[in-house]
Amino acid sequence: MKKIPRIISASAAALMLFGCSANNNSSFESDSAINPTEHTTGAISASTNTEESISNVLPVLYIETKSKDANVLDFITKPVAGHVSAAIASWTPNYKIPPEPYYEDCTISLRNKDGEVMLDSAEAKVKVRGNWTTLYDKKPLKIKFSEKQSMLGLNNGAEQKSWLLLAEYKDASMLRNKAALYASREILGKDGLYAADTDFVQVVINGEYLGLYLLSDTQQVSSQRVKITEPEKDYTGTDIGYFMEYDGYFESEDELHKFSLDLAGNAPLTAFDGSDKGQKMRALPATKMEHKKPVGMTIKSDIYSQEQHDFIENFVNNTYQIMYEAAYNDKAFVFDADYKNISETTDITPQQAVENVVDVQSLVDMYIISELTCDADIYWSSFYMDADFGADGKKKLTFEAPWDFDSSMGNKDRCIDGEGFYASNVVPDVDGGSKFGGYDTINPWLVILAHQDWYQDMIKETWTKAYDRGVFERTCKLISDDSSTLQTDFEKNYKKWNNIKNNTPFVNELSEPARKCKTEKEAADFLLDWLNSRIEFLNEQWHN
Repeated sequence: MKKIPRIISASAAALMLFGCSANNNSSFESDSAINPTEHTTGAISASTNTEESISNVLPVLYIETKSKDANVLDFITKPVAGHVSAAIASWTPNYKIPPEPYYEDCTISLRNKDGEVMLDSAEAKVKVRGNWTTLYDKKPLKIKFSEKQSMLGLNNGAEQKSWLLLAEYKDASMLRNKAALYASREILGKDGLYAADTDFVQVVINGEYLGLYLLSDTQQVSSQRVKITEPEKDYTGTDIGYFMEYDGYFESEDELHKFSLDLAGNAPLTAFDGSDKGQKMRALPATKMEHKKPVGMTIKSDIYSQEQHDFIENFVNNTYQIMYEAAYNDKAFVFDADYKNISETTDITPQQAVENVVDVQSLVDMYIISELTCDADIYWSSFYMDADFGADGKKKLTFEAPWDFDSSMGNKDRCIDGEGFYASNVVPDVDGGSKFGGYDTINPWLVILAHQDWYQDMIKETWTKAYDRGVFERTCKLISDDSSTLQTDFEKNYKKWNNIKNNTPFVNELSEPARKCKTEKEAADFLLDWLNSRIEFLNEQWHN
């Protein structure tokens, strides 16, 4: 079997056994739950000399608020996502609800690492974005320009209004999102599918150095991002594109932009652990008394009518039913001409029935990315799909736009030795699953076809091509190169925030080796060793 050389630093070899900082005598936090009220928001940390902090290795993005009010920077320090603060308030007496994220009028300038101006005082609005990451001192930000802008040539120079600045606060390496999204673009891009492009920038706001952020595309419908049919404003017909997220936060959305899943009557699925004897598991709670939390669908794209909402809800639920009948009952079902009802047929095979309504290659691609990264949130959120019923649309459920990998690749205690099947297997909730008083669950989209031989053959073929093209070797090299080249910049970022050592808000989320890391380099070494181990395991299973 073909092997790629392991890209690994000299100190990394022992990390999986001993964790980071083997000689560090400081103790680490216990796994006990952290009370969010212990975390203090509302102030940027002690001022850092901006001129000394800015290097000539990375581009610099300048944010200047139009308001000169003394408290103007509250807009990036105080807001917390509304559903997050509501959840905290539900278990915290006398909790003072902070403001929800709001836009502040700003101008944005950008210069490259050579000091050349790439953007000069462009009009924009900026706000905090994210879910639980909005609790942290260094918050992720969303930029919304008045006019479309290209940023650092990302995504082939795409001009867009919306861009993101990811804070990478709980990933001490700061490299998980960048590495995972790079591999995702290499895999999905071959099939004409979207994954966000990223690069590091130094951020300065009102003259204050804010450290390193990962500049990124957003998850949105666009000719340069998720390429599906966009409706004209107030258009109510169903022949449009629908961009959706499998989302545990769906209940907080407005009625028009959310729907529940039926999942073939919440039929049990057979988890895939590499054998035919996987555990039976339902993705949704079976009763209202069950501890497991429901997950549904959020419609992320623009829709304007109940008819559109009901159409895509019906299509998604019936498509899942077609997949389930094919995989578990060996039956072929098809839609009628209006995509409203399904019926059994003997004219095609069950596999063909699935292929009629699902872009199976896109699901294979997303499965490989999910299996490679072992993301702790895989059962809950940031799992995207779309269906395009426009004139040129495929009219198939298509999986793309992977997102949010800061809890992946060993940062949480998932596949910590890099081995075992995970993405289509039983996974614990974020609190550690039933073993720690939580619950166990499964991602239904990733497991439903997992036991089909033809599907496994597609996985092996896709993995083999990606591996032989050097995708995973280059991903490892990206981690090694960035950690080395940007070491001074990482040190300056952590001098600003000191959140590797002062990690109380998220330490209970980290795996034991991750929480022992006290420098970016130690964290990057651990990440690199974990990823090498993961690639080796998957290659043994899948390489033809």
